[in-house]
Amino acid sequence: MTDFDDDLTPKKDPFEEYEKAHGPAAEERAYIWRTAIGLQRVDGLEASDYLYETAARNVSGEITVSEAAKLIEDYYQTDRKSDRPRTEEADKVAARISEILSEKGFSLSPAQYLSIHKRLFTGLYKHAGELRTYNITKKEWVLDGDTVTYGGRTELRATLEYDIATEKSFDYSGLSMDEVIRHLAMFISRLWQIHVFGEGNTRTTAVFFILYLRSLGFDVNNDLFEKHSWYFRNAMVRANYNNFAKGVHETTKYLELFLRNLLLGEDNPLKNRAMHISGKLDNIEEKAQKQDIGIEKQDIDLEKRDIEAMTAAGLTRKSAANAMKLYSAFGLSRFFGRADAMEVLGLSHAPASTLLKKLSTTGILAPVPGMGKGKYRFDPKFFMHTEN
Repeated sequence: MTDFDDDLTPKKDPFEEYEKAHGPAAEERAYIWRTAIGLQRVDGLEASDYLYETAARNVSGEITVSEAAKLIEDYYQTDRKSDRPRTEEADKVAARISEILSEKGFSLSPAQYLSIHKRLFTGLYKHAGELRTYNITKKEWVLDGDTVTYGGRTELRATLEYDIATEKSFDYSGLSMDEVIRHLAMFISRLWQIHVFGEGNTRTTAVFFILYLRSLGFDVNNDLFEKHSWYFRNAMVRANYNNFAKGVHETTKYLELFLRNLLLGEDNPLKNRAMHISGKLDNIEEKAQKQDIGIEKQDIDLEKRDIEAMTAAGLTRKSAANAMKLYSAFGLSRFFGRADAMEVLGLSHAPASTLLKKLSTTGILAPVPGMGKGKYRFDPKFFMHTEN
């Protein structure tokens, strides 16, 4: 369930009126755009208002998806390109994903996988569609700062070809749906773990996977990738991480929950904090829920004191509770923006923006200079004052 503040209302769905007016075809187009936009949040990107306006014209049937994509490309031929490069990436990639998902063709092959990356990132990444030539590590929040062991640079093509060939020869006949979902979780998490490209792996993998699921006869027209793209990525992280010294073992159980919701229409809770390897964030939520407080912090007494300080600063209790959820996710050192807040809290654009503005004006958040507009971190000074 989405945890909205009492005084915040979700941003109106820009596509809903067109779906009602134009029926199933518009619903399909709206689903595709929502998925394409939601996948940008995997990398902390947020689409522009112009993208939403252009997408709505396609959803209504006024223009084709190709015409919408062309308008987006043309939009960034002006000086806007240097003004907001991250927004440019979000808009262009969202439009290109929408084009790909509107097409019917698919081949379970390495060539298809590489082609998707090239189509999505041409003009944005120098090596679009090309295998990376260096080894990588990535600090993961869900791993408490540790990294997955990704594919070695010298074996990327061979590993990609092997995984897809193995899947292509796999026989699904006679399997229960539980077994099908478990196998799909294993396949897509292993494909993602290779991390064939320097950037854009999750978005490429998600698009490839959606097309593959369709080819298997699944109907994936729901809001899972729109609302839970970060969960999808974190679930693949947990499916590829072992740390025996800390008692952590790779598991596809979180990814299977996502797939059960996606393919079977189940309503399993998808919480990023449940996947954190410390196990503390989910336990804290359980403690907080028993006290009828929607907040997460290990020391409940300190947490209640911070809540009281925030309400004294002018926040509603639910706004303060959401602030503490952000604090649990990002702490004092990590900076974050609206897209991150949307993912952690389950809020849409308008309520997330309003919350961040409130937290900034009350001195709970401080802007982070040099990281672009709309990036914040928790101000240590506020929490120092609450200790006095």
